[in-house]
Amino acid sequence: MRAMLRILPYIAAVLLVAAVLFGVYHHGVTVTDEKWQSEWNSRDTHDAAARALNEAAERTKEQAYQQSINKAVQDGQRIIDQATADAAAARTSADSLRGAADALANRLAASEASGDSCTAAAGQATAHFAMVLADVFKRADERAGELAAIADQARARGAACEMAYDGVANGSISAGP
Repeated sequence: MRAMLRILPYIAAVLLVAAVLFGVYHHGVTVTDEKWQSEWNSRDTHDAAARALNEAAERTKEQAYQQSINKAVQDGQRIIDQATADAAAARTSADSLRGAADALANRLAASEASGDSCTAAAGQATAHFAMVLADVFKRADERAGELAAIADQARARGAACEMAYDGVANGSISAGP
């Protein structure tokens, strides 16, 4: 038992050294973990800020694209409205022209009908020919007006589409056709 009492201080010293070494090791692990946790938190904060900045930039781009498309739609509608107004003005002008053709055909028919019987048959044929010609002219003019209105609107819609595409593709919009 005496031997045991003699080695007891050595055992206590070894245990004390082991406890100190464990304490130092545990402190080192804790400091390292805190350092890494701090760096991870910093990285996460930086990533969140970068993500927010990127989202803001993308929203700004998207708003610019939408504004470009809205401007293209407005410009296209303005062109379509102008084409519609031009078609209405052309229709009014064509109506007066058709009225003049009808009046001329009616005058020819009236002047030929009032002549003698020999020339009356020839006059009627001429008047009939003039009336048919006036009718053909009216129908051709009406159809040409309809086709012109359709072509003008198709061109305006195509120009609006092209402006919208250019605005999205280039990030800007042109002033119009």
